[in-house]
Amino acid sequence: MPLVPRLDLQTVTDPADDRLADYVSLTDVALRSKHEPAKGLYIAESSTVLERALRAGHRPRSVLLAPRWVPDLERMVASLPSGDGEPEAITVFVADEPVLEAITGFHVHRGALAAMHRPPLPAVADLLAGARRVAVLEDIVDHTNVGAAFRSAAALGVDAVLVTPRCADPLYRRSVRVSMGTVFQVPWTRIDPWPDGVATLREAGFVSAALALSDDAITLDELVADPPECLAMVLGAEGHGLKPTTVAACDLVVRIPMSGGVDSLNVAAAAAVAFWATRVG
Repeated sequence: MPLVPRLDLQTVTDPADDRLADYVSLTDVALRSKHEPAKGLYIAESSTVLERALRAGHRPRSVLLAPRWVPDLERMVASLPSGDGEPEAITVFVADEPVLEAITGFHVHRGALAAMHRPPLPAVADLLAGARRVAVLEDIVDHTNVGAAFRSAAALGVDAVLVTPRCADPLYRRSVRVSMGTVFQVPWTRIDPWPDGVATLREAGFVSAALALSDDAITLDELVADPPECLAMVLGAEGHGLKPTTVAACDLVVRIPMSGGVDSLNVAAAAAVAFWATRVG
């Protein structure tokens, strides 16, 4: 018979239980942004996100949920494809909702939280091999915008996403939640150093297009009318946008035509527009 992971259910009643350290103070962005990568973990929030993470082959360290969500987790695990050998047991901490809120710092209402092992990031060259369209997110520090960009990338056929060293963590809880777990299906890695990495893109056959406001910018329509075979779309943070050194390093500068007296879009919206306009096939 196919083997599926066994759930090791453990009831917890004390928010200070040492076994729950992975879940403490999840609302503290500054703390978690350093704590999670250093410990090689990320937090998956909601049953939908957890299921996508499991189907992508990510391994849970543990799961934390209220008793009413245990049947959903059992169904989710039972539907996973079986692997070779004896599957590892999944530790599941079960706690009443007031205890969950005391641990995490917020009302947990999306079904489940899971502390997941971070998979190793691929090399940039491996990610670019065979790709035709990639996105580069430069120093986007808002986790919501990062998650939204990944969701658009998944929906609109972007082959891979590269994030610069100072870009927010795509596997931070809010990024993952906003992406609806699509961050697990879009290949991604960090490109470092940057903007020197533009040369790496060029060597791999990519034309780099900086989405920015510039006197010499071409319109997105012009780019689409004569698209390069391999395109890297570079998007910057809210407010100041791409760094001048990045714009200067890229092969093209591209702007989205605007009307109504508006000069630009939120970076997540701009990413969606650019990804849709340059979709392949």
